[in-house]
Amino acid sequence: MKLFKYKKQIKEKKEAETIVQTVASKPPSLEMPTIRGYRNMPGIFFDLYSSIRESVPIIDAAISKIVRLLGDFTVECEDKNIEDSLEYFLSRIQVNTCSRGINEFINAYLNQLLTYGTAIGEIILDKEMEEIRALYNADLRNVELRTNSNPLELLVCTKNKNGEFEQIEYPELVLVSALNPEPGQIYGNSILRGLPFISDILLKIYNTIGINWERVGNVRFAITYKPSSEAGDRSYARERATQIATEWQKAMNDIRNPSDFIAVGDVNIKVIGADNQVLDSQIPVRQMLEQIISKLSIPPFLLGLSWSTTETMSTQQSDMLTSELDGYRRMLDPVIDKICHAWMRLKGINSDIKIIWNSVSLKDELRIANTRLTLAKAREIEKRLEEK
Repeated sequence: MKLFKYKKQIKEKKEAETIVQTVASKPPSLEMPTIRGYRNMPGIFFDLYSSIRESVPIIDAAISKIVRLLGDFTVECEDKNIEDSLEYFLSRIQVNTCSRGINEFINAYLNQLLTYGTAIGEIILDKEMEEIRALYNADLRNVELRTNSNPLELLVCTKNKNGEFEQIEYPELVLVSALNPEPGQIYGNSILRGLPFISDILLKIYNTIGINWERVGNVRFAITYKPSSEAGDRSYARERATQIATEWQKAMNDIRNPSDFIAVGDVNIKVIGADNQVLDSQIPVRQMLEQIISKLSIPPFLLGLSWSTTETMSTQQSDMLTSELDGYRRMLDPVIDKICHAWMRLKGINSDIKIIWNSVSLKDELRIANTRLTLAKAREIEKRLEEK
């Protein structure tokens, strides 16, 4: 096996250090992302998708809820002793720098998969190469996926000290998943694909609302003084206008001790912009949010949107979300299976495992039980009809 070959070669080296292959020798440069200005990496728009999550809170909340609703899982083995040891390993394994448990690794892995369409992790062995020390979620900026003449063979490359990508030596320790990849493509498609245009319009509306409130919310006044036809008023019009402006400014600046403003003559005071009608933003904002929610497959009530809905509609939306979660679970099963079998091979164990995911809710469990009962009754009736 390649894994044992890797273990033997590392043992022969004098410097017994833990090797993380998916860490770049030269750290990537950090830039402030914007929705319109982004860097296009091979198959992935890193800054674009990160900027969308940071700029539109409802998108970030939807992805976070999908990750939390994924639920926990257990691993069953034929031998109960192996199952207990494997469960202890999965619950105590170190993840990245300061996390423990495979659930933390799977949550970060799914978060990366949904955001960028591709997720990459790595199995880290200890110094003696006897056990798995940790699980590591790799930064996609440090890793590049390639193929050679054989399109079924995946080549994992990482940055060296010169900033160039070179193939890693032991790709069997790397975990790679792609979300809905197009035919002939290595990288998957982000769940945010198609949302940059919608998010740009939504941010324009929010930005305009903020500018209007800065202009109109802080009320500004237009004071007009009209002198009478008398010669005395016209000759001292400038002095009286200056005096009115001084007294008005004094009355408005003293917030703690408000005072009345008294003026003599024809003085007209109006609020600037009071006669203008502000555009209604509820309808366009809701249209944009509907597009976002339809793309993310999250029921609106889970995001705090009190849109008019019925009990039947809420049930159908929950069923759709359950189907989406089942699809994500099937994508994560090979990752969990590879980690578990790597642990068993290092222990010299050969056993089959079965991944059991917990139900999303009790209502789903009850609905499944009722469906099975109805199918059993239907089969029994069909069997009796066939006998007759």
